[in-house]
Amino acid sequence: MSRTLAQALAWSAEGTELCGKAIAGLDAAGYGAPCGLDGWTRRHLVAHLAANAEAIGRLVSWARTGTEQRMYSSPEQRRADIEAGARRSGPELSAWFERSARELAAAMAALPDRAWRAEVVTAQGRTVPAAEIPWMRSREVMVHAVDLATGVTFADLPAGFRAALRADIVAKRGAGNVPAVSGPDAEVTAYLAGRPYSGVTTADGTLAPSLPPWL
Repeated sequence: MSRTLAQALAWSAEGTELCGKAIAGLDAAGYGAPCGLDGWTRRHLVAHLAANAEAIGRLVSWARTGTEQRMYSSPEQRRADIEAGARRSGPELSAWFERSARELAAAMAALPDRAWRAEVVTAQGRTVPAAEIPWMRSREVMVHAVDLATGVTFADLPAGFRAALRADIVAKRGAGNVPAVSGPDAEVTAYLAGRPYSGVTTADGTLAPSLPPWL
């Protein structure tokens, strides 16, 4: 499915709002509870979201200035930063998320048209046009809004985003590695993302085999 830069920017903003609302309702116990990702509490996930906004902001700066700025210095440093962030207090994490998301949104809004065509390198080593940056962020905030496990489900995400996400996941997993399935739109999206799902079956009506987590 094709998607536009304007759509990706709008999805990034909407996903950020979903995460912000979920985070705003967390007390100390809520922050310390497990999220939807194995081995992580909500503290880890919010630290990841805040650090990701800063990392993606470095790509925006790269596109604007032409001076290379990688998202992370290394995978090990990324993990260490998340672990360190998870030791912050709830209010500190909330403030970090809000500040980093606000700064990223402002940086993307100020990026001139020519800069969206500049090439940057993702954390996975892919060279992509800067126009991919809002899509990268929208995936993070939309999917992790569900992973925060405060009540947001894939059914709460925009239908257009879900369609684009399904296409993206199938392309990255490889069509040969994803069985043909049917079921409710939101549940199929959750299935492809390796998240909890229900009512997704293969062509012969059997339950679809589970996929590993994506993102």
